[in-house]
Amino acid sequence: MPTWQQLRDVKLTEYTDAADGWGKVSSRANADKDRVDNGMFAKIHDTQKGETANKAGGDVQQLSRNYQYLHTECGLVRTALNGLAAELAAPQNKLKQALEDAENLKFTVQADGSVSYPTKSFVLKGDQTAHDGAPFPYLPGKAEGIGSGDENKGKAEDIAQRIGDAVREAAEIDGRYAGALRKLKAEPGLTVSDETLADAAKDTKALQEAAGKYADDDTIPHGKSPKENADWWNGLTQEQRDEYATLYPASIGALDGIPSTVRDDANRMVLAESKAQYHLDLKAIPPEPVPKMVFAGRAGMVYSDAWIKWDKEYGDRKAHLESSLKGMDAIDERFAKTGKDGLPEAYLLGFSPEGHGRAIVASGNPDTADHTAVYVPGTTSNLGSIGGNIDRMNSLWRESHAMAPGSNVSTITWLGYDAPQDIVKDAPFSHYANDGAPAYNKFMEGLEVAQGGPDKSHTTAVGHSYGTTLIGSAARQGTLHADDIVFAGSPGVQVGSAGELDVPKGHVWNEEADGDAVPDIGRWGHGGSQWRLGGGVFLIPSDEVFGANQMATDGEGHSDYWNDGSLSIRNQAAVVTGEYEQVKKVD
Repeated sequence: MPTWQQLRDVKLTEYTDAADGWGKVSSRANADKDRVDNGMFAKIHDTQKGETANKAGGDVQQLSRNYQYLHTECGLVRTALNGLAAELAAPQNKLKQALEDAENLKFTVQADGSVSYPTKSFVLKGDQTAHDGAPFPYLPGKAEGIGSGDENKGKAEDIAQRIGDAVREAAEIDGRYAGALRKLKAEPGLTVSDETLADAAKDTKALQEAAGKYADDDTIPHGKSPKENADWWNGLTQEQRDEYATLYPASIGALDGIPSTVRDDANRMVLAESKAQYHLDLKAIPPEPVPKMVFAGRAGMVYSDAWIKWDKEYGDRKAHLESSLKGMDAIDERFAKTGKDGLPEAYLLGFSPEGHGRAIVASGNPDTADHTAVYVPGTTSNLGSIGGNIDRMNSLWRESHAMAPGSNVSTITWLGYDAPQDIVKDAPFSHYANDGAPAYNKFMEGLEVAQGGPDKSHTTAVGHSYGTTLIGSAARQGTLHADDIVFAGSPGVQVGSAGELDVPKGHVWNEEADGDAVPDIGRWGHGGSQWRLGGGVFLIPSDEVFGANQMATDGEGHSDYWNDGSLSIRNQAAVVTGEYEQVKKVD
């Protein structure tokens, strides 16, 4: 426990000055990580081939991990020092006020915190005369009590009590932060492994508990509007922003309405630490028992008892870990493609490995985009399959950029909902779309806020399969914040006409490829109705009476709408860039 003299003399500016230094190192490491992630990978593969490129790529990936770890750990040290200084200020001020009061009263504060003072002891003599007594120290609660005729006793007790309270409060604060700071140390050599990154996540958790009074997750505007999120963020100092992003990366990464660069940094931290922990969890699962199948007489080959037991305990968990890691690898691969084939920087605007997973990945910064497309994938989409959906938006970015070469374009893969995972058991039901639609509306509104208003970017909502149903539900439930809608392979959008969707008249576009069975099958569950003469029920965007612009396609089946160089994707790019005269419609 610190002494009152130590609490009095500590210079809190020394902590904040040191925090500034750690903050600079953290920021520098983050900038270096971005340079590695957004440029070096592509340059390596442009200049090196085969095993050389693979080896160099692995080295660069390790370098990125090192920078990520430095960014996180140094940021945590900065936050801990600032938090310690901020929290110690209150007990230090309390102590100094008590010392000042003692000095004004001519009391003496002893080394142990007790307080002595000049007093009069009233001792009854035969003549009832009061005699002066000598100064006597009183510890808190040890005075003989107020009312004995000497008011200095009570004042001394009060000052001693305040000194003791200040020291105890400081000791509690010091203990919290000391425990967290002791954990912030790296292994010699700083070869950042999965274990190291997973430990960084534990360090963050420990500091969250220690610094909760300084920077509380409850002060982050969870569940608020994008405008409220942005107002909160803009009201913070840069140092406060850095500290919240370091201490609560998942919460900051999920805030619609704040800058995409901030969300990207926070979510990459969550991605790196989650990936490391998932690798460790996967390694901890024992191997499948061998043999998996055994001969059981007339029953033939059956699963062995050992394998059945293993599968019951580990099977689902192993499948989840492997699928999630596949998706995380796909996101990292997109980072590595920056600069390759002209692709812009990627931004991770949302991420979670829990359940079916969440991933929101942008090609190009939407905050500065002239044209923005936000794509919602459909049935069977999850974190494990995110790579194919990211590739679709990479292709749409290339086509859109070629169509509007002087403009900034951002194409976003939005897996921000629980998509149905089974075509037969899940896809016919609407609750997946209805439950996910508010999050899509909020994300679209957040883009608009971060961009600076509704006129800053031309925005297109793009949906495939069940993703079109979600967009229809979003338009039905709230404000879509879009200028155009593009549907591809739509099974229905819950409304019976384009006029019911929240975009200007004539700005709903539809593609249905030859051999795509989903629209006609899906209409019975997700089609809308027009209760008027010439209307009908179970109407989908492919129906003429629906009123969408029918765009020509040149693919086959349900998945060819984003083939590179195809008419289908060129038509989408024309809508995304507002080059409507270049759209080729169905004859």
